[in-house]
Amino acid sequence: MIRWGIAGAGNIAHSFANDLSLVKENRLVGVGSRSLEKAQHFAREYDAAYAHGSYEDLFKSNEIDVVYIATPHTFHAEMSILAMEHKKHVLCEKPLGVNIGQVNAMLACARENGVFIMEALWSRFNPAIIKIKELVDNGEIGEVAYLNADFTFYGLDRDEKSRVLNPDLAGGSLLDIGIYPIFLSYLLLGMPKEITARANFFKTGVEIQTAMIFEYERAQAMLYSGLNSNSEVKAKIVGSKGAIHIKPRWHEATGILLEKDGEIQDLEIGKQGKGYTYEIKEVQKCLENGKLESGLWSHQNSRDLCTLLDTVREKSGIKFPFER
Repeated sequence: MIRWGIAGAGNIAHSFANDLSLVKENRLVGVGSRSLEKAQHFAREYDAAYAHGSYEDLFKSNEIDVVYIATPHTFHAEMSILAMEHKKHVLCEKPLGVNIGQVNAMLACARENGVFIMEALWSRFNPAIIKIKELVDNGEIGEVAYLNADFTFYGLDRDEKSRVLNPDLAGGSLLDIGIYPIFLSYLLLGMPKEITARANFFKTGVEIQTAMIFEYERAQAMLYSGLNSNSEVKAKIVGSKGAIHIKPRWHEATGILLEKDGEIQDLEIGKQGKGYTYEIKEVQKCLENGKLESGLWSHQNSRDLCTLLDTVREKSGIKFPFER
């Protein structure tokens, strides 16, 4: 039995806890929050034995094997490092760190303490995404020439001090949802040779829409994220012999359309729970086999993804107050 703790009690922590209950040999044991009352309510809801009124108390617990970091972006590095210094394995919500300096510090801490850490980029472990990578790698649609992916939701009606619109919390669309289109391009095409990016900003100073072009030797990726409109959240990959259309919402897909030789195959793949179950199973597999990083989403993958985010930010002028 792998004993889990959750640091943070927000919406994503609830989604994770629900999916954790679906995975055998994994159990939620403790939750930590800055509010003891909030932690106690969360613990009661998900039948966790321990509620802690501070994150450090959670990390000190001898009843916990691995901690899921579900705090806002700006606390990922601090919380992960504190957990690892207490010899806890870590699954940290994406982005792993706000910038490459934070990511490198987190990975160094994991090495020093001999513990597992993985970025919780749940889409990487989605069965539909795994199938898509297999099809592309096997040449099913030929040489990929074009990739298009977006992710938007309307968020301008939220509290300006909330995570999404607050620059002090690394708000904006890019790190929250723009990371997904960037991930897809990186997963299927690798590191681009050139990046073009433009952003528009909100009155609080956070970026609210970013358009990106990733240039490859023989391909282009058109990527977009935004908080000032809704979209279907579609993605497609077009090659010399066919195309793959990922059904909306593509980052949590349950199926794809494979277009080839004038025919369209509807491949329904499905998923368990909301989709966090697969990253939980990956953590379990790694820990059971004594691995300190995942082969599906490695430390280098997290470094590369953060480097791409940093480059987009540099190209489009996205800065956070705490970095200046």
